[in-house]
Amino acid sequence: MDQHIINLYDEYTHKPLSRNEFMKRLVALTGSVAAANAILPLIEVNPVHAAMTSDEHLFTETIHYPGVKGEMQAYVARPLAVKKYPVVIVIHENRGLNKHIEDVTRRAAQAGFLAIAPNALAPLGGTPENEDEARQKFTQLKQEDSIQNFIRVVDYISTRKDATDKIGCVGFCWGGAMANTLAVSIPSLKAAVAFYGRPPETKDVPNIKAAVQLHYASLDERVNAGIAVYEAALKENKVRFELYMYEQVNHAFHNDTAPTRYNEAAAKLAWKRTIEFFNTHLN
Repeated sequence: MDQHIINLYDEYTHKPLSRNEFMKRLVALTGSVAAANAILPLIEVNPVHAAMTSDEHLFTETIHYPGVKGEMQAYVARPLAVKKYPVVIVIHENRGLNKHIEDVTRRAAQAGFLAIAPNALAPLGGTPENEDEARQKFTQLKQEDSIQNFIRVVDYISTRKDATDKIGCVGFCWGGAMANTLAVSIPSLKAAVAFYGRPPETKDVPNIKAAVQLHYASLDERVNAGIAVYEAALKENKVRFELYMYEQVNHAFHNDTAPTRYNEAAAKLAWKRTIEFFNTHLN
């Protein structure tokens, strides 16, 4: 796939561009409307491209807890055995809590954690099936409210009899930025893993008490622009951190519903590192 097309799609999903502007520029890159329409299924996220993780040996449920403005909703998965588990908060991309993130939540549960995935769009009625509608809803969110809604899930976790007080988080894209934000906002957080996420404000890095693991894609110029300053601040403040750069892969390389950006080798290696990191810092 032409990297210019992938970069355009990244701009479309994150700037965001209007659908009309995106299609106009895609036609210019591909040479015709027909070619652009043929390319679309290859670049747009679609859950049919992914193999869903079974919940056969897991306990799953949907829960609710009080948000800043309205009720929050989250998907929960853990092993079947009734006992206390360390907790992993799973934070979605700028599409809300969709089938892919529920799948990632089950993967964390299969690794022995109580995994909980809040839905930032719950106060706005939940996650629409249409991605354009989901991204549009994100523009209606107030960042400070979203941050507080994710902080509040820690209060909810403390009420569960199947959770320990060892809590970590992992986020992707928008969720990667939120994982970095939770690292500076929750002193009790033990581990934060960010996949291609915007860094926190440098002035806030001294607040980080958690161990931090960062995953980046070498072709992701937009996010990578913030790496050097973030890394320097982490070192200066003696924050325990790991930073991995995956060569010749794109933003969203972990998302197996994104066929042109998903990279199986990088995704599996990054997830292996993530689980090992949680095992080290949450158990």
